[in-house]
Amino acid sequence: MINHTLGELLKEKVTLDIEGIDRLYLNAYQPMLQTGGGVSVFFRRHRGAVVASTTLMAPMSHAFVSDIQRFSKNNAIEMVRFKKGQRKDDETKRRLKDFHQEEGVLYIGVAQEKFGAFRVTKKHNPETGASFPWLSRSTVVCDQYYFYLVDEDFGPMFIKFSSYFPYTVRISLNGHEYAKCQLKKEGIAFEALDNGVLSCADPERLQQILDDLDEFNIERVVRKWFSRLPHPFTAEDEAAGFRYQISILQAEFARTQVFDRPLSGRQLFEEVIRENIDLGRPEKVSLIFDRRIIKRTPGRFSTRVITHGVIPTLHVSYKTSKIKQYFKEERALRTETTINNTRDFAIGRLLKNLPALREIGFHANRRLLEVEMISQDCQLGNETFEHITRPQVVEGQRASALAFGNERTMALFQALCLFMLLPQGFRNADLRHHVAQLLGLELDAYSPGRMTYDLRRLRLHGIIARDKGTHRYRLTHEGIGICLFMTKVYHRVIRPGLSQVMDGCPNAPVRPIASALKTLELAIDNQVLEAKLAA
Repeated sequence: MINHTLGELLKEKVTLDIEGIDRLYLNAYQPMLQTGGGVSVFFRRHRGAVVASTTLMAPMSHAFVSDIQRFSKNNAIEMVRFKKGQRKDDETKRRLKDFHQEEGVLYIGVAQEKFGAFRVTKKHNPETGASFPWLSRSTVVCDQYYFYLVDEDFGPMFIKFSSYFPYTVRISLNGHEYAKCQLKKEGIAFEALDNGVLSCADPERLQQILDDLDEFNIERVVRKWFSRLPHPFTAEDEAAGFRYQISILQAEFARTQVFDRPLSGRQLFEEVIRENIDLGRPEKVSLIFDRRIIKRTPGRFSTRVITHGVIPTLHVSYKTSKIKQYFKEERALRTETTINNTRDFAIGRLLKNLPALREIGFHANRRLLEVEMISQDCQLGNETFEHITRPQVVEGQRASALAFGNERTMALFQALCLFMLLPQGFRNADLRHHVAQLLGLELDAYSPGRMTYDLRRLRLHGIIARDKGTHRYRLTHEGIGICLFMTKVYHRVIRPGLSQVMDGCPNAPVRPIASALKTLELAIDNQVLEAKLAA
């Protein structure tokens, strides 16, 4: 039995609470070489070829691979060809133990992987019938060269070059490793937690370091290593505009809360999972991630509890992105939003959009924790109950009661629960649609005027607040607790309980309330009978 609520534990038992960018997986590509037309310009206009052809790409690829091999030999860097199924991370961790330089290339890994290259196909002029060559994208299997690095500012990272034109690059780095490097440079003591931080002598400085990691620092380290490693394009190519641009393939934004009593923290987390198993419902997923979900929205919308060994992990997905929560190394609660496609949130892929993605990721983490705390911890006092369920006069304005059990009131509370995670608030029309559905009414039957009246009641009772200068509303902190509590009690306690009392669920396999009432009724009847006999 857990004697603390989640809110109490997070407030009283957390020794370190930080949020920052975790893993970043970046893409470096040539914007001008993504189409057959761009490739034609590169070879014909820039390099002076008569015809753009894949035969012109082979010498570039051979020269690039030769440069890599020469780089490996001249710098005494081992080149390792990965076997099928071999875990690259295991090989890297093994080699890191024996690497004692401040920075450098750890080793070069080679793996055959699929890649989107160009091939020449024949097309025909519809008027003359004459054929002509046409460059188009095709999937091939080719060698990928992994440069595993140790950077003085970012620690372990890798840069992967494709050996085929247009030589797309992948970069992987970690924000927590960056933070640890900065702590070492500044002489601040810390204890590592896998790739994260377990404890730190100066938590405020640690958080500031994580906050300072931005797109400029990231681009700077990528460009630094581009200048040091073998490169498929020449200085003349770059001067002509053929320069790599960096975009975001995957970004992880993490909140790490380290407990002083990890066992209690984990046990409580498992209770929280059970309490919030419905977080993956579409209406709630849309609010965590602030995106509208319709029937055509791709993806799987459900809460998944995945167990690795005995460690449970809570997963809530939206399209290709997800929010994950688990106990890291049995010491810390990790809440982690992973954005696999920035366009899920109508944001471009370029690295310059990292600040906007940070805001989405960190906000999703905070809102998930907030909802879990309120869901598990919420208590409603008598004073609050009276304030809500009776008419109120606020600043000279009268607000009618929000009577518990009233169909319209309960529909309002339930609909507001759907908006509790919405970072940008909601409008009259947004709430009206859901309330009408819950009441079983056509939208026209629940008019905008009735919705405006209800919004006014909710605002004066302190359940919602209006954003200044807008027509948008958002739930207050108290409002989230009230709506959750009222809705859960009504739907999980009152209605099923009364259904048992009134024999509304005769086929239910277990009816504890009905059974208890029958036992009580029998006991009273026996007591009355005994009293009569005694008289």
